[in-house]
Amino acid sequence: MHRRIDAGEVIRRVFDIYVDQASVLMPAAAVVFVFTGIISGLLVTASASLALVALIISLVAGTLFTGMVVELVADVQDGRRDASPGQLLRAATPVLGQLLLVGIVAGIGIVIGFVLIIVPGLFLLTIWFVAAPVVVLERPGVFAALGRSRELVRGNGWQVFGVILVLYVLVGVISFIIDGIAESAGSGIGIVVRVVIGVLTAPLLALAASVLYFELRGSAATEAAPTGAGGLGSGSPDAEADLADRGADGPANGAPDAGAPDAADGGARAGDSGGSDAERAFGA
Repeated sequence: MHRRIDAGEVIRRVFDIYVDQASVLMPAAAVVFVFTGIISGLLVTASASLALVALIISLVAGTLFTGMVVELVADVQDGRRDASPGQLLRAATPVLGQLLLVGIVAGIGIVIGFVLIIVPGLFLLTIWFVAAPVVVLERPGVFAALGRSRELVRGNGWQVFGVILVLYVLVGVISFIIDGIAESAGSGIGIVVRVVIGVLTAPLLALAASVLYFELRGSAATEAAPTGAGGLGSGSPDAEADLADRGADGPANGAPDAGAPDAADGGARAGDSGGSDAERAFGA
């Protein structure tokens, strides 16, 4: 059984990093979400039927931004706080294509899941939530990254879902209130406000995915390592920094290799929300 992560502690750390690194996160978020936010806003304004396309664009943008901030989180956990917006942008450049493909594949799968019955969409959103950090730090390939994310989340599904739920509800409530006020001033103002909201709130979800990645990886390493061996997680910042430094070489020591064999067909099977898969992801 994987060690249970503390959802409350994850959320607390997300807000701590958000406040501490706001001057770095906001300019980087603006680069991504000003452009995608305008496109999404125009689509929603043009036709309600295009809202699903706008949602996919938002999910892809979120995946890309998560890839940008994951090494920032690794540095913060190691005590380094000297990152710049340019460094965040450069961090995702080597895997930009993979991040975009993962975002598109996951976005389409999640949206289809929401359209079908809602529950499959929530399931896929949960098990694929840390796919972007996997791409940046482990670089296993697009579908393998989705399978690896599912493997990391397994056993902590409810905790991961709880973090997602709290942050999405918080962002949703804020967005709904501000967006409602802005819409009364005209569609043009509404689009601008959506962009601003995206820039302000997107770092929360990206930071959540990054913090969860290290927590889940530490949980898996704790299970796999012999007693007394060091793992990756909040208790081992040096190991986390080492992971970030060696990400291009594949999974670091301490990461179970069991995720790799089934990752090749992970994209095909991860969308299966059957009882056994759901139990493994969310159960004990």
